Amino acid sequence: MNGWVVLLWSFVAALVLIIAGIFGSLVVMGRISLFPETAPSVVPTPVETGVVDTNYSVMILNATPEEGLDAQMSDTLVNNGWAADTVFASDSESEDFATTTVYYVDAEDELAAIGLAGVIGGAEVRQSDFYAELNDTGAKQLTIVIGLDRTASAPETSDEAPAS
Repeated sequence: MNGWVVLLWSFVAALVLIIAGIFGSLVVMGRISLFPETAPSVVPTPVETGVVDTNYSVMILNATPEEGLDAQMSDTLVNNGWAADTVFASDSESEDFATTTVYYVDAEDELAAIGLAGVIGGAEVRQSDFYAELNDTGAKQLTIVIGLDRTASAPETSDEAPAS
């Protein structure tokens, strides 16, 4: 029996040395880290959802060659709570505006612009005073410029942002 015990202990010792050798090799090669560094956690930034504020007047400019998009957009706003006399629709001088965009003038109007973009089914939101002179009512106003992305036959556009 003594021979079997020695053989068994020899087998166990060889197995321990093989496992230690494999583990040591993996540590040296960098496949196993004994003291792993904690990865910095990514904190998601909250996305502004905007506020739907029907107290704003809205100027809608159709900057596409397709007729009637401004009237459709006006109907959408009136059906979502805007008074018909606060929504103004017109054609733009341009007919090649790439992306539908909601413009606001003052920083405090940003959440209302984001909310309006959500009501119309999504649009870019930008701050600009370019359309401020169109506001002859003196009330708070947002401006929607309908782009080629809303036409039935929207052409492929470049990834560049449209100039305001």
